[in-house]
Amino acid sequence: MSEISESLAEVGQGALAANAAEPEAGGAGDGHTHESACLNCGTALIGSHCHACGQAAHVHRTLGAFFHDLLHGVFHFEGKIWRTLPLLAWRPGKLTREYIDGRRASYISPIALFLFSVFLMFAVFHATQGHEEGKTTGNLIGIGQNVESVRADMRKLEAERAAAVVRGEATGSIDRQIARKKEALAALDSLEAEGLDIEISDKSGKGIHSDIPQIDKALKKFKANPDLATYKLQTYAYKYSWALIPISVPFLWLLFPFSRRFHLYDHTVFVTYSLCFMTMLVIVTMLAGALGAAWVGAVLFFAPPVHMYRQLRETYALGRLSALWRAWLLVWFSGTALLLFFILIMAQTGG
Repeated sequence: MSEISESLAEVGQGALAANAAEPEAGGAGDGHTHESACLNCGTALIGSHCHACGQAAHVHRTLGAFFHDLLHGVFHFEGKIWRTLPLLAWRPGKLTREYIDGRRASYISPIALFLFSVFLMFAVFHATQGHEEGKTTGNLIGIGQNVESVRADMRKLEAERAAAVVRGEATGSIDRQIARKKEALAALDSLEAEGLDIEISDKSGKGIHSDIPQIDKALKKFKANPDLATYKLQTYAYKYSWALIPISVPFLWLLFPFSRRFHLYDHTVFVTYSLCFMTMLVIVTMLAGALGAAWVGAVLFFAPPVHMYRQLRETYALGRLSALWRAWLLVWFSGTALLLFFILIMAQTGG
């Protein structure tokens, strides 16, 4: 129940953040006053907003109106959400081009939609990805069994090393495996002292490591305390989700190098709306999985390339072949951008 409450809180927070970027247009209704002069600056009103400071002409002063505005902000976005989402899903290129060309009043801005979709994605994640206390995913075995397993592997490796020495062969590879086993054993001993359980998912004994020091440090923290590391990973991914935009824009620019027709602003709008769609796709996949329809995720796996192709073609007025090869490259560029984002998050987690 607490996870659902936290999820609703995050949805509300996302709505408020998105509403800050996409102010509501206001309007008459129950719980709203009807002023002849702006309550903020005193200017005479000639419409639904003050032409001097931009504040809505009608402000709510009842508790019912307050909650109406809250629900309105979460689910309605002044009606723009219902005009934006269909275009985002089916004609993303038209939505992007309309916004770039200045026809924006009917749609949610890309950054507002991005903020809201990210909040919603993490809210759905927390609501659907429950876990049991004191356990991690996979096959769990007790600390004592883990220690004995590692020690048995070490004895086997030491026997292999001794045999290699007798044969006059190099032992560098075996020495590195033994060193990693010793590190794992030290970590298990500390966990055993705390009475915790741990999952050993790498049966080969080689472990997972990286040549990048920050990431290697983060991976070691994952091994030592998976639950804490996973929590930190989610937290940093949540905080730095906006970084996907500046990471992705240069890759899109590479598809139109030195173009005078298209500018970085165009690419930024394109990338932000595209990320909104991909985030919504993840939300649908998680909800489908929670409802026992995991096959939906398998079907939606093919949606991103098609969406990129359609968005590229209409946003940049490309022919089919031109949009096709750019979409193919964009799929690879997107994977690279996600990898860079993951490296950024792992480096932060390992700090």
